[in-house]
Amino acid sequence: MNIHDIAKIAGVSKSTVSRYLNGGSISEKTRIKIDKVVKETGFSPNQFAQSLKAKRTQMVGVIVPRLNSFASNETLLGVETYLRQQHYQTIIVNTDLDITREVNALYSLAKNKVDGILLFATQITDHHIQAIDSITVPVILVGQSYKNIHSIVQNDYQAGYEIGKYFGKTNINNIAYLGVGEYDKAVGVHRKKGVLDGLKLYQKTATDYTTSFKLSDAHQKAKQFISKYDAVICATDNIALGVLKAAYDLSIKVPSQLSISGFGGYETTSIVTPTITTVAYPYQETGNCAAKSLLQLLDGQYIPLLQRMDFTIIEKESVDI
Repeated sequence: MNIHDIAKIAGVSKSTVSRYLNGGSISEKTRIKIDKVVKETGFSPNQFAQSLKAKRTQMVGVIVPRLNSFASNETLLGVETYLRQQHYQTIIVNTDLDITREVNALYSLAKNKVDGILLFATQITDHHIQAIDSITVPVILVGQSYKNIHSIVQNDYQAGYEIGKYFGKTNINNIAYLGVGEYDKAVGVHRKKGVLDGLKLYQKTATDYTTSFKLSDAHQKAKQFISKYDAVICATDNIALGVLKAAYDLSIKVPSQLSISGFGGYETTSIVTPTITTVAYPYQETGNCAAKSLLQLLDGQYIPLLQRMDFTIIEKESVDI
């Protein structure tokens, strides 16, 4: 009994059975159908894992949206370090925030026989899902989550909630939130909702503004409105640095006139003046977890569909408490 036989009996493709055995994305109806065939035939998923192991290329593909990102670079370091220790080669594809390149990279890496793919996603489109469903190698999302696809995310909602509570406890009332578009579910939706819900506990709210992930864009956007507020909660440290520069340009003193916070725990938040209060995410640990999880999938081991990382609020000099 082999993967071809299971596919024929279940009336599905070999790639679908492969995704099933690798813990990949398939519908619940199809999963139940294959489950039944596997039980009736006595086929062992470990047999499949062993056959895969013998055919492995010892290469893992990593798709990243950009390389000029502290978060991406730190996560990549965690991935590459772990894979190197396990004698795997890391193939990195930088897409420069181009969704078409991202989707094409999934097909290209699979065609080049990588054993698995880690996708550092900013958004998940129908084209992403179609690609993931059609390739036979396992894919783990890093930074975003999607139903029936293994995902490793930062705990964005809870982190936002805690920062919202942090500002809620202060005497600051006139607050703005500078984030990114809702195309990014983790940062643009969950993180912002957490902030607003945390503030709401203290009968506070924040006026919502939107920019991009670029420091330069955040800098220009912030100059348009920060003079009207006592605090700006920023969706990333990069955005917070842009707001700090805008405050300097407008001769607004931080934190006596304007409090600023960010998310990420970037090193640069510790070397600017004043240093910036931030939520630190364990990016290297995240990369390590992603790489380890992918190899576990390849070995036929169980891993949770969704894994959330922890975070720490680091209080510095940029919030007037």
